[in-house]
Amino acid sequence: MSTRREFLTYASLAALLTPLGRGALAADTADHPSAFSFEDLIEQAQADALKPYTYPSTASATLLARLDYATHGQIHFKPERALFANGPGKFPVTFFHLGSFFRTPVRMYALDNGIAREIVYDPAHFDMPGDSPAHALPRNSGFAGFRIQESRLGNQAKRAWQRNDWVAFLGASYFRAIGELYQYGLSARAIALDVAQAGKAEEFPDFTHIWFEPPKNEHANAMTLYARLDGPSICGAYRFLIHRTQGVVMDIDCTFFLRRSVSRLGIAPVTSMFWFSETAKRTAADWRPEVHDSDGLGLWTGNGERIWRPLNNPPRTMVSAFTDHQPKGFGLLQRDRNFDHYLDGVNYQRRPSLWVEPLGDWGKGSVQLMENGTDDEIHDNIVAMWVPSAPAEAGNRYSLRYRLHWLAQEPYASPLAVCLATRLGNGGQPGQPRPVGVRKFVVEFQGAPLEKLAPGVKPEAVISCSRGELSQVFTEAVPDGIAGHWRAQFDLTVGGKDPVELRLFLRLDGQPLSETWLYQYHPFNSESTAIGTPSTADTGNRP
Repeated sequence: MSTRREFLTYASLAALLTPLGRGALAADTADHPSAFSFEDLIEQAQADALKPYTYPSTASATLLARLDYATHGQIHFKPERALFANGPGKFPVTFFHLGSFFRTPVRMYALDNGIAREIVYDPAHFDMPGDSPAHALPRNSGFAGFRIQESRLGNQAKRAWQRNDWVAFLGASYFRAIGELYQYGLSARAIALDVAQAGKAEEFPDFTHIWFEPPKNEHANAMTLYARLDGPSICGAYRFLIHRTQGVVMDIDCTFFLRRSVSRLGIAPVTSMFWFSETAKRTAADWRPEVHDSDGLGLWTGNGERIWRPLNNPPRTMVSAFTDHQPKGFGLLQRDRNFDHYLDGVNYQRRPSLWVEPLGDWGKGSVQLMENGTDDEIHDNIVAMWVPSAPAEAGNRYSLRYRLHWLAQEPYASPLAVCLATRLGNGGQPGQPRPVGVRKFVVEFQGAPLEKLAPGVKPEAVISCSRGELSQVFTEAVPDGIAGHWRAQFDLTVGGKDPVELRLFLRLDGQPLSETWLYQYHPFNSESTAIGTPSTADTGNRP
């Protein structure tokens, strides 16, 4: 996606803005400005949630269909027309053109002391070939989305890959940010409605309107924006305070209302891709050792337990629920940062981890992990989200706050040893016939508590399984000379096709030394975790 983006910069606010009337939420363009406040946006969402949903109008479907990947890639934003390019603030805002993959227009507004003015689409803001179908798109057709560029201050001294955008909102309510390793990867979105819910199609509401608040001064490292969310089952208001830190941190304040009941309401959903890792893959399925944007789900529960759940590529769609009360955080993480484990120029080793930190009391519910089978890296087949335990019924109001950390690892490091790798192989003893139906597991940990072990002292592996028999259990230091690097090994004997839930942690003298490793093992898929195929309801895909 980054290779298809060019910068749309801003030279004169008057050239881009048209006065906006009282019908701001209907995208009217009247002859006078409109007052704006977040409180008014919430009130408008509440009122509109009582009305039938109206599908947004779009430009000609025939015209947009002609703006395919190749044609759309020839459209370049003019670098002199970005919002805030000449101040205030140091982060210009640029806009995406509509096209065959992004047909729903988003209305954009600039705020000035509580007054909103619409940023009007005009083909003249883009460089495009003379025969491009985009020339026929009418003025004020809206944009597909936007992105925030890196600081224009001191850019000449930065590497080329540090001069690109660092936040992008594009498609439904999806948005992404780079981490501290300057790479896009997984996505977040405003809400998830009926993900992998039997008998119901997943719903993808849209950010239909965006308001940009000018930065307070030239050197501000944060931007504030507001978004209206709308869909057949939901209407809401979101405020984003976005900080450009070591990575990117977003403080999100949202209030939304349900037009109709939802079977599975996913709050703060995170979407990623996992094809295969070091755990297992089909022979010659791909030339690379590993392919994934994220390799595990991290959990920090309300009672303080640290959990690591390696991701799976299952033979069918699976949803796992981790019940909790007032969770401290969860996220999809990319822990493996070794280039040699990927050998690919798309920089999987630099993909960000995304950690969700609840702010305030989220009550009772569960972190739910949806894993969908895939046979390629083009599908987003993983979703993690918080699902409240109370029914999500029509008329419900939700007001929540949370923080998103786009970093290399989780923002609050565990004092315990963490899981580095999960490896599967044939069970039994080396050099002897391998028994049928026995799988060997090797789980690696590393961290300060293991570095402090006295010579000759071994940690205990505490293991349990939902079914089957465990044997050949032992721990040993990994012979690589790295302090505190240990592995636990065990064999699992199990029959049938039902998944097996495994749990493991290391301890000494009754005290935990490591986080808790959880794993869902599929016996009938034991030769590989990479043989799944995309479901017809590929719920992880962005619209």
